[in-house]
Amino acid sequence: MKATRLAIPEVVLIEPRVFGDDRGFFFESFNHLQFEEAIGRQVKFVQDNHSRSGKGVLRGLHYQIQNPQGKLVRVVSGEVLDVAVDMRQSSPSFGQWVSALLSAENKHQLWVPEGFAHGFVVLSESADFLYKTTDYYAPEHECSLLWNDAQVGVDWMLERLAGAAPQLSAKDKVGNVFSDAECYK
Repeated sequence: MKATRLAIPEVVLIEPRVFGDDRGFFFESFNHLQFEEAIGRQVKFVQDNHSRSGKGVLRGLHYQIQNPQGKLVRVVSGEVLDVAVDMRQSSPSFGQWVSALLSAENKHQLWVPEGFAHGFVVLSESADFLYKTTDYYAPEHECSLLWNDAQVGVDWMLERLAGAAPQLSAKDKVGNVFSDAECYK
């Protein structure tokens, strides 16, 4: 397994060792000891989630101030652009974002720790997105940062959607702009 810290070093790209031949492939998708060594801290995952979305679906940017969730995310079918925005006021990268292309083909995973808003957009015809969380989903504590907030300026690679607008849920259409968003201390 190869672990690469992104421009915001707490966000880590995980690349598994893949063994393949004419029969197919094998890889270890999760090893707790290696994962903790890669991110430099202990974690306990409590929930696994699976979503399927069509091309152009944009989910996010979500986070929970109370019951914050760290997420280990991956794609098992299709391709997405996965995005993390630093919502920690005490961080030198507060308000900055990083992204990674995750796909069934590259088998990469992204560790998005607590303190970040998270989202993704589907760039393929569809995508199956799996993720582990360090705390339970608590809808009463969920916050949403507006996906296209100009102050944050995420490049969602929308040119890959051939001119189509992203498909958003009702709550994602009305997320908070960064200047009004609730943040971690």
